[in-house]
Amino acid sequence: MKWEKLKPPEPDDAMCCCECDIYQYGCCCDCEDLDEAFNRWLKDRPSKGLCQSSVLGAVIDNLEISMIPALVLLPLLLQVASLHYLLGIIILTALPGLVLWYYYATHRRKRRTLFFLTLALYSLAYMYYLFITEILPRGDVSPVQVCTLTAGMFLTIGSLIHTKRGPGFVTTSLCETHNKDSARLRGATQSDASSSSSSSSSNGNETKAAATSKWSRCPVCNIVRPPRAGHCRTCGSCVQRLDHHCIWINSCVGQENHRSFLLTLSVFVLTSMYGIRLVLFSLCPQQHVATALFYCPSVYSQSSTALCFTCAWYSSIVTGGLLYLLVVQVINISFNVTEREAQLALRNKVGQSRLWGLVVVTGEHSRGFCQNWVEFLTMTDSSASPRSSLTDLV
Repeated sequence: MKWEKLKPPEPDDAMCCCECDIYQYGCCCDCEDLDEAFNRWLKDRPSKGLCQSSVLGAVIDNLEISMIPALVLLPLLLQVASLHYLLGIIILTALPGLVLWYYYATHRRKRRTLFFLTLALYSLAYMYYLFITEILPRGDVSPVQVCTLTAGMFLTIGSLIHTKRGPGFVTTSLCETHNKDSARLRGATQSDASSSSSSSSSNGNETKAAATSKWSRCPVCNIVRPPRAGHCRTCGSCVQRLDHHCIWINSCVGQENHRSFLLTLSVFVLTSMYGIRLVLFSLCPQQHVATALFYCPSVYSQSSTALCFTCAWYSSIVTGGLLYLLVVQVINISFNVTEREAQLALRNKVGQSRLWGLVVVTGEHSRGFCQNWVEFLTMTDSSASPRSSLTDLV
């Protein structure tokens, strides 16, 4: 039994069986297990413990964590974690697990939520508040260092606001421009065909067909979209050069905000690493920064220093996750592949996994390291524009 005969109509890309909206049997991540799940569905038999129960599925499906308890709970958990290093290990291990569980629950249901964006902004503000109230009075930080850290924080917020302006949705005006360019392209091809030989005319028709075949029509939006665009199931719209939907900013990352998204990640990681260094240098002046995070004598002798040390660990965990995301983004840009294209290549088994699985090379859009970065920084693609093909014909 083939999955192609069973899956529901997909609005955009091929969907794995784990993303199917059949609640009871939608957790079969391995497509070879679909036959067994479908047979159980036909016989109306319960699953064998591989899938979540219907009660738990309903809870996750309708779950919406309130912002206020989460924001109140974060300082309380950090205060408890600062009482003893064993409590710190337990809480700082369980807290990312809870966040990742809620991320999985919301990402799987394709839901929009402000929880992660609010948590990130609140964590940034709370860490900065502790730095001003606890670290700065100790006198180990110079005014220049404080100004540098403050400038990095405001630059992070500014670039985040610019990222939130929009990923570049495919609009009807873009489709109208494409239709006009296609009409001009057909006119230029016809005039060229009337004044040239039949061989050159056939070459012109092939060029025109190649230029127009890169545009596709979205079955959901029912609009013609440019190459490398994709339909986001969470936002419900097509996005130009769709990379992925980031729940941490509650928005898609596309052609219009991909550069500012990369800038936000870079500035945040650098600012956070610099702030952690200042905190550890103030708490453990006799230790090296690389070892102070793991061994800092007498840091639990005072509640204020213990809280700052716990927050330094919390910031290190968050920074480590965002640093991994930044590295993946840089590698993907270097190979000129988006996260969406990498997932489709893995799903269709047409890509090559390199660098220990950090990047999936499709070889479809890559033009060399330097040219890939130039294309990303300028967001231009000569092969995708009908105007360039029109110029070549004329």
